[in-house]
This record gives sequence, C-alpha cells and structure tokens, in this order.
Amino acid sequence: MPDAAVRDVVVIGGGQAGLAAGFYLRRAGADFEILDASNEPGGAWPHTWPSLRLFSPADFSSLPGRRMPRTDDGANPDAAHVVDYLRGYEEYYDLPVRRGVTVVAVERPGAGREGGYATSNSDDHDHDHDHDDDHDDDHDDEGFLIRAADGRSWRARAVISATGTYRRPFVPTYPGAADFRGRQLHSAAYRGPSDFEGRRVVVVGGANSGAQIAADLARPLADSGGSLTWCTTGPPRYLPDDVDGRELFRVANAAIRGVGESGGGIAELGDIVVVPPVRAARDAGLLEATPMFERFTAAGVGWSDGRREPVDAVIWCTGFRPALGHLRGLLPRRDGRVVTRGVEVPGVPGLFLLGYGDWCGAASATLIGVGQWAKAAVAASLA
Repeated sequence: MPDAAVRDVVVIGGGQAGLAAGFYLRRAGADFEILDASNEPGGAWPHTWPSLRLFSPADFSSLPGRRMPRTDDGANPDAAHVVDYLRGYEEYYDLPVRRGVTVVAVERPGAGREGGYATSNSDDHDHDHDHDDDHDDDHDDEGFLIRAADGRSWRARAVISATGTYRRPFVPTYPGAADFRGRQLHSAAYRGPSDFEGRRVVVVGGANSGAQIAADLARPLADSGGSLTWCTTGPPRYLPDDVDGRELFRVANAAIRGVGESGGGIAELGDIVVVPPVRAARDAGLLEATPMFERFTAAGVGWSDGRREPVDAVIWCTGFRPALGHLRGLLPRRDGRVVTRGVEVPGVPGLFLLGYGDWCGAASATLIGVGQWAKAAVAASLA
C-alpha cells in the first residue's frame, strides 16, 4: 500500500460546497486537496433533469469570489448552466480536485475508530444542534486518516466533509410496492418527459422537485395520451409568485443574525418556489394535486376510500439524506441524531460538515448560501 499523502486539510466532495471551501483554502495558501467520487465536474448538477431551474437569477446564485454569468435570455439558470459555471470556477481558481476518489472511511488514529461515541451502521440522516457542552472537546488531536476505496489514503490535520446528499435518495416504504409491476424511480434518476410519453405517471411529493417534475410532465403527457397524477400529503403550498431564492436567502441570513420576522419565516408562506415552468403549468390548470395514495397494487395504486388507478410509473420526489457513511463512528449523536454546532462537530476537533442543509448552516445547501459557512469551516480548520 502506498504511503499516505499528507495535507493540511482534505475536503471530501467536489461539488458546490467543496469548491467554496477550496476557494477559501486557496486564498489562505493552505496545502489542501479536494477528493471527489465523480469523474466529472459539477457535483450533483450533471445528474439532474435538463429542465431543472434555479430559484434565483444568476446574479444571486454565485459561489464566493466569482459571479455566475447571466443566461442569454435572462431566465433563471438551468442545470447545464450551473455545471458550466462550476467547471469554470474550478479551473479559474486552479483548485486541486482529485477525481474518481471514493472515500470510504475517515479515522482518527489517536482516538480509535469509534471516536468514543455511540455508533450506527447506517448513514443516519437525522441531526441536532448542540446548544450545550454535552461532549468533551479535550480529545487526542492527531489529525485524520482518510481512506479511499481503491486503497489510497491521505493524512490531514482537518477534514471538511462536503459530500452532499445526491448519492442517498430517499424513498419511503409503502404496502404492496414489491408487487407493483410498473416502474419506480426517484427524482435523482428522472431525465425528462420523453421516457414517459403516453404513460400513466404518478409524481409523489409536494415540495419543489415534485412541483417542477409534475410541471415538466404535465403538457407532454396530455399531448401524448398519457396522464399525470400528482400526489401530495396536503394541498400544495405555493410561495407568493414574487418570492424566489433571493428572498429565501435574505430570510435565512436574518435568522442567522437573530433579526427579522418572528415565527417560521418563509416556511410559513409555503413550500414551493413558483419558478416560471411551475407557474405556467399551474396557471394552465395542469397542476392539480391528489391526496397521497395508501398502497400499491400489482397494476397501480389505491387510496383509502377504495379508489384504484392503473399506473405505469411512479416518480418519487421525496428528498435525499446526507451521505455520511465515510464518517461512521465519528459523529456524536443525541437521541439518534447527529449533533452539530454550525459547521463544527462537537468533540471531534478538526472535522467539519459543510453544505448538507440548514442543520449545519442556514442556506448552506444553496449556491449563494454555502460561502459564509465554507469561510467559517476553513478559518476553523486552519486555526
């Protein structure tokens, strides 16, 4: 086995969060490397459906240091535009991204594999915020050993984990699913309406991906003799039409500063950002939500009132879970939930979680929001 490469900081994940960390590490003159499992730039973005649109214009969708170019038509950027931007960002700052590296374990040689915490055999997606000193930070600080699936390894004083969620799509369990003869796929595998022409399709999910995919399918299915059933657990909660990612980011920042609206902020207004394709389908009467079905049948789905519908495909727009398997045994938990203090992991000095969602930094899973948390993680990692 070759000797481990030695770095000040290793960033795991080369998507938007990892690149934002790379920007601040490069600016600080650190000796670092970004390890990315993918063979291409762009993080999760190359794997989304082509018509996916950001919630905001390019001017409000940028990583630190380099503005995202505007689209030719002024519309909110699509996935391809984001991929081009991330590729250019990586090249512009000459970030040391090593591709095709799947990290399978991060260990603390001085603390033992389990790190002194109760562990689980799953990538537990739950989380909690640390508001007290439940965990003792006086641990052996000998750094980390990072192991890749191909046998390569790295040693680093600090690790910034930015692996995102794309590789862990979540699909709930429903009775009869194993007997269903149609196709089931997660939104992560959706590539556009052409695969479903003339089909009877159920889209499950009342948040943004569910609304956008339902809107993407509505007209093509209607025109090809197919049908769309959009299943949600409650009536769709659209945000006001003039609210986009700019307002979401403003409210998230106000929450961080402890100022602004009381209560639930944007969450009180709705769940779905009304991007232009969603608005067009909704206003045309093509987005009519149906209560969630109760079970699968061999040929379709059934509801609690006895109604049954034949179905060819079910698309699950039910979210993702953080990809944290490489940190198994390191993450402290309270009542089964991963404990965080912003980007820091209490009791594990030198380990940082970046970009997984609001639980490790408000708006940290967004292009415009991850920068402030990347800056914090890098500053702490080099302190």
